[in-house]
Amino acid sequence: MLNRLKNIGLMTLAVSALTIGGLTAANAAGASAYPLKKYDWPHAGPFGMFDKPSLQRGLQVYKEVCASCHSLDMVAFRELKALGYNVDEIKAFAAEYEFPNGFDDEGEEKYRKGFPQDYFPAPYLSEEEAREANNGAFPPDFSLLGKSREHLSLFTPWNSIYGEDYIVGILNTYHEDAPEGVELADGMSYNEAFPGNQIAMAPPLFDELVEYADGTPATTEQMAKDVATFMYWAAEPKMEVRKKMGLKVIIFMSILTILLYFVNKRVWRKIKKGDDLA
Repeated sequence: MLNRLKNIGLMTLAVSALTIGGLTAANAAGASAYPLKKYDWPHAGPFGMFDKPSLQRGLQVYKEVCASCHSLDMVAFRELKALGYNVDEIKAFAAEYEFPNGFDDEGEEKYRKGFPQDYFPAPYLSEEEAREANNGAFPPDFSLLGKSREHLSLFTPWNSIYGEDYIVGILNTYHEDAPEGVELADGMSYNEAFPGNQIAMAPPLFDELVEYADGTPATTEQMAKDVATFMYWAAEPKMEVRKKMGLKVIIFMSILTILLYFVNKRVWRKIKKGDDLA
């Protein structure tokens, strides 16, 4: 009976493993038929940290290019401190935006300058307004997009698709004309990396679209990598804190394990030798 239960358990585990592996691989394959280029991101891995200059450049690309259509609802201005900005710079940045502030005596809506505790304002007042301005498509919010586009394969990690690679792939694989035999719907652009290859967003980036303050050449690929890094940070702004805490926990548990090993060895030494404990 015990062996039978053991065999059933092993079979269940094997089926579960194959199912999970198949689903993750299918997700990775289904996310994009185009073989995405994989980049070495500084923040990847257990010890990776964000490239602060890249984050600042990505913020600039978002502000000057993406913010006209895409919201960033879950990110407050005060969180830009993690990008290397000081308090005065954050206050100045927030003050560039205006927020509704009630009505005056004549019933006209009043506005105030933004504060660090405010969140990035949405470019549209409603989904209907956004769709009307974008040929029926609804521009997704950027707050979690960097993580939601990940398709990680547990058993075949080489098939994993990371959110940053996906974003860069989308921004870098527009074509002015669709391949022969492909008919684009009205208002759609051909994109190799986008599922279905037809995307409502027109090509947003081209060389020298922005002028980086640090002098970095603003190529399409560089801007795509910078804004992808920024979007991943927006999706997981506490990543560096989590990794640092994880490292501390690992060190603590390693030391504790060693101490417990020697304590256990000392406590049970006499029993294992058969000595009289009295």
